[in-house]
Amino acid sequence: MILKGKKGLIVGVANAKSIAYGIAEACHAQGAQMAFTYLNDALKKRVEPIAEEFGSKFVYELDVNNQAHLDGLAGQIKKDLGEIDFIVHAVAYAPKEALEGEFVNTTKEAFDIAMGTSVYSLLSLTRAVLPVLKEGGSVLTLTYLGGPKFVPHYNVMGVAKAALESSVRYLAHDLGAKNIRVNAISAGPIKTLAASGIGDFRMILRYNEVNSPLKRNVTTEDVGNSAMYLLSDLASGVTGEVHYVDCGYNIMGMGDVATDAEGNTILAWDAK
Repeated sequence: MILKGKKGLIVGVANAKSIAYGIAEACHAQGAQMAFTYLNDALKKRVEPIAEEFGSKFVYELDVNNQAHLDGLAGQIKKDLGEIDFIVHAVAYAPKEALEGEFVNTTKEAFDIAMGTSVYSLLSLTRAVLPVLKEGGSVLTLTYLGGPKFVPHYNVMGVAKAALESSVRYLAHDLGAKNIRVNAISAGPIKTLAASGIGDFRMILRYNEVNSPLKRNVTTEDVGNSAMYLLSDLASGVTGEVHYVDCGYNIMGMGDVATDAEGNTILAWDAK
């Protein structure tokens, strides 16, 4: 097994449909031992059964905006697992109102929340866990095409993802001397709890399905398998990268099919 003997921390599992769950599933299948975190008591009830499913009894409370939680994290990990080999950062949030209307109307408060929770948390989490992260370890975060490109309704989260991708490159440089790799996966749209706050998400899913080269949307299994590779020694020479797992949608300059607001086809060529 590719990850046999490896240990890791999964931050951001919300439920069995989340991308972080798909990553944990793929890592578990390849022999990894993992600890998990939960944001609050409501989510603890969801995360604990998931941890048990993957043979783990290590579940920690972690609000990435709570410095006390971050300060105690390395000590908890060291007590339970010793040193670990990888971190998965699957944390992002913006107020719902910031994902509606025009980006120009984003408030400073919403902007700060999105940047702090979705971007700075990668730095603060990595720094907190660094004392127990082995040399040769790996850090992985999740991004989306809405960072480098415009995506309707993504608004301030797109700006946050752009900053997150830049942070990956700067962290990769800083941690390279310790032989620790930092990468991101840019997943295609998946119907998750986080995606539920994005307007017209069904339309986005359909458009990606029709216009991606593989003519389908990605699954959490697709993303999980790619993540497992990046977290493993198979990717020992890969760092600072944004790896697209979106059925090729990101290569398209113009889609095969365009539709109106009701989903009716208004332009099509090469469409089967």
